[in-house]
Amino acid sequence: MAWALLAISLALLENRQKIAFFLALFAIIAGINTNVLTYPAIITLTVMTLLGMAYVYCQKNSEKHFVPRIIIELLLLIGGILLFVHYIPGFHNLKYLDKVQAGPLSAPFSMYFNFDKALLPFILIFCMPTLFTRKPLVNAPAHGWALLIAAIPALLWLATVLGGLSVELHLPNWFPAFVIANLFFVSLAEEALFRGYIQQKLSQWMNPYLALVITSLLFGAAHFAGGGLLVIFATLAGLIYGLTWLWSGRLWVAVAFHFSLNLMHLLFFTYPIRSVVMH
Repeated sequence: MAWALLAISLALLENRQKIAFFLALFAIIAGINTNVLTYPAIITLTVMTLLGMAYVYCQKNSEKHFVPRIIIELLLLIGGILLFVHYIPGFHNLKYLDKVQAGPLSAPFSMYFNFDKALLPFILIFCMPTLFTRKPLVNAPAHGWALLIAAIPALLWLATVLGGLSVELHLPNWFPAFVIANLFFVSLAEEALFRGYIQQKLSQWMNPYLALVITSLLFGAAHFAGGGLLVIFATLAGLIYGLTWLWSGRLWVAVAFHFSLNLMHLLFFTYPIRSVVMH
């Protein structure tokens, strides 16, 4: 119940914010009742909610509360990143898959339903009201969208050429759970942080394309635990997602590209990598 409520609340967050926050509250209550959330998480979420409300108040009186607003935004960002990387205690995320193989050539992997990471859009929208939608910063060039769409299979092909992946078709029985977890608890959370917040914030201070490059490098660096090849792959993917946001101004467009790449990866290639990578 907690995961369903959380997914629905995230789906409604852009256009039905009051309902979304209401459902998120019920998701949290359900999480408490099922021991997904314990006291450290409850205290953290209470503090971050109060900080978010304080930020909204300071935003309405920005001339009087400029310095407190900056401090609160920084605290919200730090708290959100700590949730993102699972550093805040009290969250007992559901391990839905434990060392399973998508196919015989695929390396074993585990899949979690991450409650902490999924809450990130709720935190960021306090300090970035245009998290989901804003006017596009740059008009897409001719055939730009077609090239971006083609870039998704091209990037997976490149990973195959470099030895990180192999072609392997599969439709596992846990596919529906993968769709929900990857769309709402992975793709949306990551795009909210990197494109909706970081790239948008940097674009307020510098050339949008420079902001795109910096954000993509940060996105790649966030995947350092997977090794150098994954860092390169994630950086290039970040350029694709960043361009979709830059040209559309819509977070869900970037999420759609992110999710589409992950979906194509699962359906047509070894997931998450080959079981034995040739060097």
